[in-house]
Amino acid sequence: MTPTRSPVHEAITSRKSVRAFLPTPIEPALLDELLLAAGMAPSGSNVQPWQVHVVSGAARDRLSAALLAAHEAGHSAEREYQYYPLTWRSPYIERRRATGWGLYNLLGIQKGDREAASRQHGRNYEFFDAPVVLVFTIDKDLQTGSWLDYGMFLQNIMIGARGYGLHTCPQAAIANYPDIVKEHLGIGDDKIIVCDISIGYEDTSQKVNEFQPDRMPLDEFVTYHRD
Repeated sequence: MTPTRSPVHEAITSRKSVRAFLPTPIEPALLDELLLAAGMAPSGSNVQPWQVHVVSGAARDRLSAALLAAHEAGHSAEREYQYYPLTWRSPYIERRRATGWGLYNLLGIQKGDREAASRQHGRNYEFFDAPVVLVFTIDKDLQTGSWLDYGMFLQNIMIGARGYGLHTCPQAAIANYPDIVKEHLGIGDDKIIVCDISIGYEDTSQKVNEFQPDRMPLDEFVTYHRD
């Protein structure tokens, strides 16, 4: 018997990384309600390590301009934590390449066209035109467990957003320029810039939003122990 699919299932399976948003504003009360619900995420000993900066309007535009300028000037990444493996290996390198080239092929970006690839990467710093950007920080002295807890909080935001007809794009690219983010948002050096989430209403007319990376079948990530 096939289980009845709930609205929660629909929210999870309809979540995707949207890379083109409409300029339609989001009601502040809606964002507050979403973030309050996301804060119900579990955390070890109820530490609740998440801190959120909600950036919109002129503040959003100033931050975007500064980040894009740094990217276009070719400033090197200054990440405060290691996001990706130091050495890529199978199967992760294949998945990474499939995702990157799947997106670029959809957009007509040819292999070796570094200028076009850089422009597309720069769209991260324009927040894909989303009207609101959520920037996340964590205290520097918190450990791996709190980072695990943080992931559940971030997922709550992305799934919860679907209940309001919103879409999201989680972005680690903002962590490449922590000094710029901290300067613009008044964040102290006792914090680490974790990532941001661009949030808004999907622009369904944009081809980029058709991209969906493949997901693993169960037999690639599940082991059953029944006997």
